[in-house]
Amino acid sequence: MEEKVLIVDDDDSIRWVLQKAFEKKGYNVSTAKNGAEGLSLLEKGRYAVAFLDIMMPDLNGLELLEKAKEKKITTHFVIMTAQNTMQNAVDAMKHGAYDYITKPFDIDEVDLITKKILKDRAQSKESSGDNEEIIKKGEPGVNIIGQSPPMREVFKVIGKVSGSDVTVLIEGESGTGKELVAKAIHFNSGRASRPFVAINSAAIPKDLLESELFGHEKGSFSGAIEKRRGKFELAEGGTLFLDEIGDMSMDLQMKLLRALQEKEVDTVGGNVPVKVDVRVIAATNQDLLKAVRENRFREDLYYRLNVININLPPLKDRGADIELLAEYFLQKFSADLKAEKRYLSEQSIKFLREYSWPGNVRELENVIRRAVVLSTSSVILPEDLPSNVTHGRLYQGNNCEDMSLEEIIRLKLSPLVDAMDESNTEGFYALVLSQMERPLLKLTLEKCRWNQVKAARILGINRNTLKKKIDTLKIKKLHAAGR
Repeated sequence: MEEKVLIVDDDDSIRWVLQKAFEKKGYNVSTAKNGAEGLSLLEKGRYAVAFLDIMMPDLNGLELLEKAKEKKITTHFVIMTAQNTMQNAVDAMKHGAYDYITKPFDIDEVDLITKKILKDRAQSKESSGDNEEIIKKGEPGVNIIGQSPPMREVFKVIGKVSGSDVTVLIEGESGTGKELVAKAIHFNSGRASRPFVAINSAAIPKDLLESELFGHEKGSFSGAIEKRRGKFELAEGGTLFLDEIGDMSMDLQMKLLRALQEKEVDTVGGNVPVKVDVRVIAATNQDLLKAVRENRFREDLYYRLNVININLPPLKDRGADIELLAEYFLQKFSADLKAEKRYLSEQSIKFLREYSWPGNVRELENVIRRAVVLSTSSVILPEDLPSNVTHGRLYQGNNCEDMSLEEIIRLKLSPLVDAMDESNTEGFYALVLSQMERPLLKLTLEKCRWNQVKAARILGINRNTLKKKIDTLKIKKLHAAGR
């Protein structure tokens, strides 16, 4: 039996190209030049797949898709769009589309998607592609910039999960935009008109975090001069974003698990649980599974949070997005500073593309902000960029022989300093010193064959001081296998 395919597009050339390609593959093809005609065909015949243009004059692709879902039409839909934006992708998936493709598209990509749809239909006769809840579009919220394949997959997941209240775990390096993704899910959900409340577990002292999350009663501890509502209560009806969840203490993890399971919180010093209606989205830059294995994170909480997982790619894996993001930030900061529009020189673009971006999107944002402030013309030149961006690529790998110690340290630390903002600078000095001290001590011990007396003499410190640092920094001697 020939599979039936429908193509709905007001562009004659698109309809013709797709029709010929599908007929060549042996499909039974119908075409429609507008949404109303497409809906009529969908009502009359059972199509396996329908390709819908997102922009049509009478009834656009999303409206057609929504009407088809209302009529319980079991076709799998693929949205076609000339604008590869986050919102188009999210809207398509949120309305129940199977996938979306961008124009100009590759016929092989279209064929691959069609084969995947037919395979899924064969595996499940009941599959209708309408298992996503259809919801009205909420507030605009945020827009995440990206057209690279990894980000297109992220946009699809955002669209799929925004229509439900399942918990989501967002994983990714610092600066990849985890909070932006959480906001995108919230503002495209049915909770968009309610609060979005964020809390960073790593930025709040552990002894205060419980009160911040769950609230406290007056007099429940020293300094509690009045009753205070916690973040769970403040997010009532909306979304609570728990950032850096991996830094939460085990005791507090147990209380969070109870709050998620029972949908109620126990305020500090309170006797009566408070019911809450909150969707939770968590994020981490740690390997939580490793933390579970090392008994630093509760396994039951991990699986309670990790119902849907979104893994954000580092900027170095999003090569196609670097110039796009740079142009976006360029326009944004030029407007913010009321400066003339700036442009990136070809050489500057080359440096941006070749840099490894350890600080990810946040680092790129700060680099462009700095360039807009420092540039003296409308063109951003390489000299307007930080030295680690324009020269860092020359010193990748082990090519550091001609660099001084200060130059190596500056090269490694510049991305971290550029990526910092006031919300994450606490403890940075101590963190850097501890991370430099450990490899120095370990290298010296290895050179001295782990003779602590000799190593202490070379380092110019007391042996007891060295021994204490070995314990504090958890420096361990690696034994050869088989010994």
